[in-house]
Amino acid sequence: MGCVIIKEYKYFVQKIILVGITTILVNLSPLILLPILSKTLGAEGYGIWNQFTVTLTLLPAIAALGLPYTLVRFLSASRNLDEIKEAFYTIAAMVMVGCGFIAILFFIFADTVADALFRGNVFVALILAVTLFISGFILLFFDYFRTFDQMRKFSIFSFLQAYLSVIIVAVFVISGYEISGAVFGMMITQISVVLAMYILIFKQIGFKFPKFHNVKEYLNFGLPTIPSNISFWILDITDRYLVGIFLGLSFVGYYSAGYLLGNLISILLSPFYTILLPILSQYHAENEIFKIKSLLNHSIKFFLVLAIPSVFMLTILAKPILTILSTPTIAENAYIITPILACGGLFFGVYGIISQVIVLERKTKITGNIWLFAIFLNMIMDLTFGYYWGIMGIAITTFLVYLFAMLLTIYYSFKFIRCNFYFGFLIKTFISSALISLLILVIRPTQPLTILLTILISFILYILILWALKGIKKSEIILFKEVFLDISKMIFKPLPKKSLKKKLKKYRNRDH
Repeated sequence: MGCVIIKEYKYFVQKIILVGITTILVNLSPLILLPILSKTLGAEGYGIWNQFTVTLTLLPAIAALGLPYTLVRFLSASRNLDEIKEAFYTIAAMVMVGCGFIAILFFIFADTVADALFRGNVFVALILAVTLFISGFILLFFDYFRTFDQMRKFSIFSFLQAYLSVIIVAVFVISGYEISGAVFGMMITQISVVLAMYILIFKQIGFKFPKFHNVKEYLNFGLPTIPSNISFWILDITDRYLVGIFLGLSFVGYYSAGYLLGNLISILLSPFYTILLPILSQYHAENEIFKIKSLLNHSIKFFLVLAIPSVFMLTILAKPILTILSTPTIAENAYIITPILACGGLFFGVYGIISQVIVLERKTKITGNIWLFAIFLNMIMDLTFGYYWGIMGIAITTFLVYLFAMLLTIYYSFKFIRCNFYFGFLIKTFISSALISLLILVIRPTQPLTILLTILISFILYILILWALKGIKKSEIILFKEVFLDISKMIFKPLPKKSLKKKLKKYRNRDH
């Protein structure tokens, strides 16, 4: 049993690192577009682009009714092709209705949307309507690959969508088509990616006209996930809006810069959030409670191994990093809030892992209610703390809201499955992080290369100190070395031709 668990954990870590590398590369793509768009479009055009992309991120998560996420929970353990086709196309049809309704509204009120968001540019508003409709299917198709453990395809399409948009948008903008060309390029990217994804899905499961079984059950699960899925964006938008009211647009820039850097901790959560639920759903269907607890415990430990030293390093390096990325004035005003927001990101990461227990038990109304209350609490504290303490007060509010969401989620999830936070390990992690912080303070890097080298050396030293304190075992270091070697082989290996139908047939034969 022990060997089986180690083998499964190794496979889990492989997928975490693969998706983690992809997430980092995808998050770098906007930085590549930044100089092209800002210099070519100007401040106004770049502002319109930001409004377009923020709306495109937020609205499909609402219009899709939380159903793509529902697919992961309900079908991860399914081995019946007819059941898979029925559920997939039922959910796809409902996503089409939800996103289609929003798209039609944006078409009808294109002039109003253009005046409100895009300085009267109706063409951008019309393109937004089309891309909102397509985005719902992109969310669904990505979650299809998550559901059936096809993480290489998930990673390839994530990378493809990010960098194909960089190339096409850049070509249109440099060719002189300005903001209209940029958004048109985004639409072409989405159409290309969604068609390529569906071709693969169609080859695996074919097509079926759904009979709309279990619609009520899917909606009861999916709708309450909307507040938690969009909470991150609502809190961010609310914070920046209130900073602008209290302190002016210059302070919005200061807060945004500090938030962008502190929020890097949340990127560490992304691979765990992507990978965990499909695996846990399979264990839950097989009543493997011990495996669920083991995987959650290892996930918490793995996340904290990365997140805690990252908080320490961001705290010390915030000012020189912001000075390089922005201006001395922004850096001077923004670096002070980075540690607070980084700690908040750490709490949000723990919440993201622990909340999988509530999702497993299909009690999504709990997380929905937690975030509805958290959003209300955020607004009240923003108005109070922001008024008295400015951007520092807004940052403290974010920290407290994430702490509140984490503690409440732990309280409810522990009613079903109790996880281990390894408090002895946490102490060793803090000691190791504090020691490498002293090294960084001595070096005081200010140039990009020296900062990168300092981070790399500090992290290696951190692992060695943690190993010396017996926070991690030699076997775990060997495991991670093997995982990295396996991933390097996996990246360059051709995609398997085995279809989902063949996999399901193999399962049926094995079960018989």
